[in-house]
Amino acid sequence: MGAVRQPDDDAIRSEVTEVLRALVRIDTTNPPGNETPAATFLKTYLEGAGVECELIAKDPKRANLVARIRGTGEGPTLTLMGHTDVVPADPRAWTHPPFDAHLDDDGFIWGRGTVDMKNETATRAVTMALLARSGWRPKGDLTFIAQADEENGEHEVGLKWLREERPDIRSDFAIDEGGGLRLQLSDGRVVVPINVGEKATLPARITAIGEAGHASTPTAGSNAVPLLAQLVQRLGRHDAPPALLPETRRTLEILVGDFGDDLKGAIERAVTLHPSYPDELPPLFGTTIAPTILQGSSARNVMPGRASVTCDCRVLPGTGTAELERELRTALGSDIPYELEFLEPPTGGTVAPIDTTLYGVCEQFLAEHEPGATLLPTISTGFTDSHYMREAFGTVSYGFWPCRSTPSDIYLGGIHNKDERIHVDDLVYATRFHLFAAERMGSVST
Repeated sequence: MGAVRQPDDDAIRSEVTEVLRALVRIDTTNPPGNETPAATFLKTYLEGAGVECELIAKDPKRANLVARIRGTGEGPTLTLMGHTDVVPADPRAWTHPPFDAHLDDDGFIWGRGTVDMKNETATRAVTMALLARSGWRPKGDLTFIAQADEENGEHEVGLKWLREERPDIRSDFAIDEGGGLRLQLSDGRVVVPINVGEKATLPARITAIGEAGHASTPTAGSNAVPLLAQLVQRLGRHDAPPALLPETRRTLEILVGDFGDDLKGAIERAVTLHPSYPDELPPLFGTTIAPTILQGSSARNVMPGRASVTCDCRVLPGTGTAELERELRTALGSDIPYELEFLEPPTGGTVAPIDTTLYGVCEQFLAEHEPGATLLPTISTGFTDSHYMREAFGTVSYGFWPCRSTPSDIYLGGIHNKDERIHVDDLVYATRFHLFAAERMGSVST
């Protein structure tokens, strides 16, 4: 145990840049995924540093990597997480080919996954390698999981399957994706978000009920398509009433101070503090309903008696089907006949407490490396694999990857978009954080 001899920034930069560029060049677009080459690359790299590694796969083409530095059994366990799959990229829209891992003269690595989230996977792998080479041993196990199939999940070959197949991945604490981007607020303050939870997805389908007829006589029957159009308009206009969680109350208190019972006013003041907040902040305080898929007639000359819209609904942790149903029926009204069905149970919707040792470690890191910055607890409008760990094991899992050299518009604009890129200085900075967190957590006794 004890402190690890820290390599200099140049050494970290060289190693983590090489690892990330190698990962980006392995095309793991999901679907179909084919993550095994990425997992194998990481296994070879980590075993070369003396890290214990294992590939675990439901589908041989889609392996997960579990790597460990064994502890003495005297402290809490910590897991570093990172998925190896990426979303599709159309090379015709990119400045540099998305799987070339181009390194430009300004220090940016371009490519699919450089922000979501092979950057994080690379820095966490390098952290494991650096610690293992130093001979460091923690009080509790330090585990690294490079999981498949986070971006799609349809085939259940990633963490959802892995946690059931291998319950030995249970961990007290975990660090995953979803936070860490340095934000300069309009009032001069600096905040760094940490993702402590996420909303749940709860998709619904609304079907307008009319009467079929021949399209050459539009007044005969009751075409369900115009009826559905009215329902879709109502869904698009609906603004769910805001609600607070303890964690989002803390978010607002940091941003605007004590707001008493004026939740709406507090949100209105908070969204003025950063250009990203008008879109990113309000969904943290209630249900969102986004109509996304339309289905009408199967023939041009037939007016359908039924037409439907599928909605991507995101609800706060603790909100279930009954609450969402009330919200949808309020939005839809009662004058147009329709059917409502939920397509699957809620997915996600978990929150980790913030009064923990790991949260304190994140605050300590900022205090040392970003004096004056405030750690800002928030929940994600989407969801990450953290919820599988929280649900299965009660893991305190946070999304945190500190980032300060990549401008926020470039960072946020590249997620699932063209020209995704990250600055190499952020790879160094994030690796420093993970070394800091592993050492601090590894010295804690249970």
